[in-house]
Amino acid sequence: MKVSVLILTYNEEQNLPACLAALTWCDDIWVLDSGSTDATARIAHEAGAKLLVRSFDDFASQRNFGLENCSFTNEWVLHLDADEVVTPEFRETLLGLSPQTGIAAYHVPSKLILFGSWLKFAGMYPVYQVRLGHRDRLRFVQVGHGQQENLPPSVIATFPEPYLHYNFSHGMRRWIEKHLRYAQDEAAVLIRQRTEKRSRRERSDPVAGRRAAKAAAARLPLWLRPPARFFYVYLYRQGFRDGLAGFTYAFMLAVYEGLIVLYVLEARNALQGRGMAR
Repeated sequence: MKVSVLILTYNEEQNLPACLAALTWCDDIWVLDSGSTDATARIAHEAGAKLLVRSFDDFASQRNFGLENCSFTNEWVLHLDADEVVTPEFRETLLGLSPQTGIAAYHVPSKLILFGSWLKFAGMYPVYQVRLGHRDRLRFVQVGHGQQENLPPSVIATFPEPYLHYNFSHGMRRWIEKHLRYAQDEAAVLIRQRTEKRSRRERSDPVAGRRAAKAAAARLPLWLRPPARFFYVYLYRQGFRDGLAGFTYAFMLAVYEGLIVLYVLEARNALQGRGMAR
């Protein structure tokens, strides 16, 4: 399969070179930048990538803008962030891929890297996202701080090889700053989930289990969410087998859950205050 590549960036001079260096086999690379103030644009140009600029609002809108405004030379598009790197095994599997009739996209696994180590257990591998799709058929919708595909599971296949995700490459401060924003989005989703009925998805969908787990977690008492997240990752998913990196990541996720809870409590208090004001 010949593919085009769409990379989302914002001040990624640190990560973009490695991402692009792993894509020398691709003849159609597009970088959709959110207005970087560092050397991101120069690095993209020097690597021969085509550059578009759009102010960031959310991931789904950004990827959809790229799908609708980039003049891709290939029908299939691989979606990456600058801190994601494809491996030689990924490349070979992709180039040898022949989509079955009716397939419009692929769930793609990733390996989460922390302290130079793959979080095989704490990272809950394999975690899938739709990152490979037909340029005309795949579109995304925003859910919480991330995006989901707009396609039914019946037209989505599973790609077997993972890419590498260096999610902590900018340091812990950048991770915390991002997750402060993400927590607000997730709090809004949590409030909505606690008032809605669960939706059902086909068993063949490899992300259905993860989404069902999030829906189940939405019904937990708020105070229980942070410790439950830690013990789920560290003990149930055997994150302790990843050593210090596994403990660190489980702790970080528990802190993230605590931030979500704080934003939910803040929203509830604001609603009660408005009710009292009436």
